[in-house]
Amino acid sequence: AAVSEVSARLGKNMAKFCSGDFLPAEVPPDTKHLDPLLSSSSTSAPPQSPGKGLDDRLFYIYTSGTTGMPKAAIVVHSRYFRMAAFGYYGYRMRPEDVLYDCLPLYHAAGNIMGVGQCLLHGLTVVIRKKFSASRFWDDCAKHRCTVIQYIGELCRFLLAQPRREAEARHCVRLALGNGLRASIWQEFRSRFRIRQIGEFYGATECNCSLANLDGKVGGKGWAVSSCPSVLLLGLHHLPASLRSILQCPPPGTLGAVGELPLVPSPGQEVSLAPVPAGDVLVMDDLGYLYFRDRGGDSFRWRGENISSCEVEAALSRILCQADVAVYGVEVPGEGRAGTPRVTQSGSTPAPKVLPPLPPKPYPCPTTPGCSSQPLCPTGTFKIQKFRLQREGFDPRQTSDRLFFLDARQGRYLPLEGALYQRIRAGEAAL
Repeated sequence: AAVSEVSARLGKNMAKFCSGDFLPAEVPPDTKHLDPLLSSSSTSAPPQSPGKGLDDRLFYIYTSGTTGMPKAAIVVHSRYFRMAAFGYYGYRMRPEDVLYDCLPLYHAAGNIMGVGQCLLHGLTVVIRKKFSASRFWDDCAKHRCTVIQYIGELCRFLLAQPRREAEARHCVRLALGNGLRASIWQEFRSRFRIRQIGEFYGATECNCSLANLDGKVGGKGWAVSSCPSVLLLGLHHLPASLRSILQCPPPGTLGAVGELPLVPSPGQEVSLAPVPAGDVLVMDDLGYLYFRDRGGDSFRWRGENISSCEVEAALSRILCQADVAVYGVEVPGEGRAGTPRVTQSGSTPAPKVLPPLPPKPYPCPTTPGCSSQPLCPTGTFKIQKFRLQREGFDPRQTSDRLFFLDARQGRYLPLEGALYQRIRAGEAAL
């Protein structure tokens, strides 16, 4: 019955089989009886592909590419097993769980963490072709989903929706994913009655991950080693010029400081290399780690280091969960000025979209922009800023309306050609 409901959407190339009682009138068209086909098939095991093992390449999968175009990462069989098992055992899923997967299957979150639960652990996975904020909870209630996936800004999109009756009918107990901001964590959990938030931190091509297993609000995990002889005392930035890494550990130890040559000598195989994640994490006194920003998203303005993620969270909350992208644009002689780009909705006058003075300790948005178009999120609902940073605050480079905070008048003025030239010449005070 379930297959018949979606038969028209499966496509002509989808083969359909039925096992057991075969009643042609009760199965979708073009369905074949599986039992006689199996009885006439060979009982010998199929030949095993030579030389294939857990370390062999399974497929290429695309990382999110927040600063440019996505790039392919190699996934071997063992990585697929580890990533799917991490979600299943780490968050105590069960074979009878029903997982709602509305994420793109060309990314690891939807493919491995989502569909992998079906392939490896027997869960039922409900796949929606495209995320819909308005239909999300209706789908969960209809299919009696117990686990949902989120990533990036998906949770904020759900909070921005008007309350609906389906929110009270679902039976979801676990929300699994990464990118849930601390500023909306409690609101998301209480409004949608989610018992457990399974937040984790990692990357498709990364060889380490963090997992929040005890529900610490905003936390990505706990940085305490499982090895009693090793104590993590702190986190340190690895400069690009530093080539020392842990490699070639002697027996009985976890690692030793070695030198990674830029050009390996003949016959030398180098299997380890540092991978700069580009993320800014902080650790509290208890060892919990929190995501603060992407390294390239932070900017410095008049002696202050500005976290774009914190400013985005504050402005989005003020603007009723509107889409906000905050980044720094180069102003000659001034450094990088804070520039939020906001998606304008309805007939709200553009200068009134942003408050003139955001709550302390956040800096005033100096050159905000209001866009009638979406802010180009990636397939995993992360807002791309590369194009916006390239446009800067030049009104000739964008069709969006830009505004400038006039410090003397205390209000936003339309940023047009003449004013732009005055700012460039240092004649307008920031």
